[in-house]
Amino acid sequence: MYINFWYVACQSSELTFGAQKPLKVMMLGHNFALWRDTKGDIQCVSNTCTHRSGALADGRIRGDCVECPYHGWTFNGKGSCVRLPSLGPDAKIPARTRVDAYPVEERYGLVHVFLGDLSEEERPPIIAAPEYDDPEWRFIPFILEWKIDYKRSVENTLDPAHNEFTHPTHGFLGSREDYAVDEITLEDTEWGTGFMNAMKSPPLPQREMREGSGRDGDGITYAGSGNHGPNVTWTYIHISDQAWFHGFAFHTPVHEKLDRVYGIFGRNFMQDPKYDKTFEDRSLYVAEQDRYVLEPMDPIRTPRSNAHEFLVPADKAIARYREFCQTWEDNGWRLDVNRIRADQDEIAYAIPSPARRQAKSWVLPAAPLLKARKPAIKAVG
Repeated sequence: MYINFWYVACQSSELTFGAQKPLKVMMLGHNFALWRDTKGDIQCVSNTCTHRSGALADGRIRGDCVECPYHGWTFNGKGSCVRLPSLGPDAKIPARTRVDAYPVEERYGLVHVFLGDLSEEERPPIIAAPEYDDPEWRFIPFILEWKIDYKRSVENTLDPAHNEFTHPTHGFLGSREDYAVDEITLEDTEWGTGFMNAMKSPPLPQREMREGSGRDGDGITYAGSGNHGPNVTWTYIHISDQAWFHGFAFHTPVHEKLDRVYGIFGRNFMQDPKYDKTFEDRSLYVAEQDRYVLEPMDPIRTPRSNAHEFLVPADKAIARYREFCQTWEDNGWRLDVNRIRADQDEIAYAIPSPARRQAKSWVLPAAPLLKARKPAIKAVG
């Protein structure tokens, strides 16, 4: 798991204005408290109170702030302690009582939290999905939770060879003697890679979808996928000239063995809302086929070395994704999960926030990271 990227904490609708309690969310193996302030803006802070380890997310919302349920210490959206009741109303509150606070953006009906210490100009952007606001497109949301390493799911999305065997509606279950995966041509971005490929495929199974797509028989589907950072994927499926699907999956590793996926799935045909359930059912049906093969994988976590898996040309995008991940690890952005787990009963770590670049004295130690192998760089090209 990596710091210095945006992770979806929840859907925007889960944080209501005027709520009395914050929302507790676990991301990257750490708990966070989220709430809307009196202006409707979302705030996110590290969950552990710096006094005696109370859980802020189990406390109360007081105006623009969150109050610890244990001794009433109160923190604003910047992480500063603004009330320390036991010292009285005129107390001078030490700056070191602060907790980490994280940048938040609402986009695509989702709450994106930047978990890391990079300055605003250094941060990777949230993936662009211009179709989302295009009236010619209709998007539906979904949430999945799978007992896997999130990188297994990301790599599954980048894998064109699995469609033939994992998804009967995408291929022919290997029954055709001429089956092969065409050569993949990758196109890198600053924060990932991707491809588009032509695939032989049967028509869509539902009659209404078939008619809407304008394709009745077997044909060629142009499909592809890619990654943006370690945890976001895009998938484009062009059934015909008039029927396109574009999907975006935001993977939030709850911890190293649990992946929560927030998806938005769009179409440019059959836009009447009455078809939403049809497309939702199909999306979940296909996703269940992926879950069926991913959850039993052994080992559950992606190997640290490619030497422990035999990659073939169809895995070209996966190999490139792993190269990006290695670069981010070399930057010193990968959490030392083994150390965090070993210390979990005695030490509450915090994901380092941007404020740690300015203030050096903190009560909670920053989550340990694997040692950087070279000076930090923005990304690979």
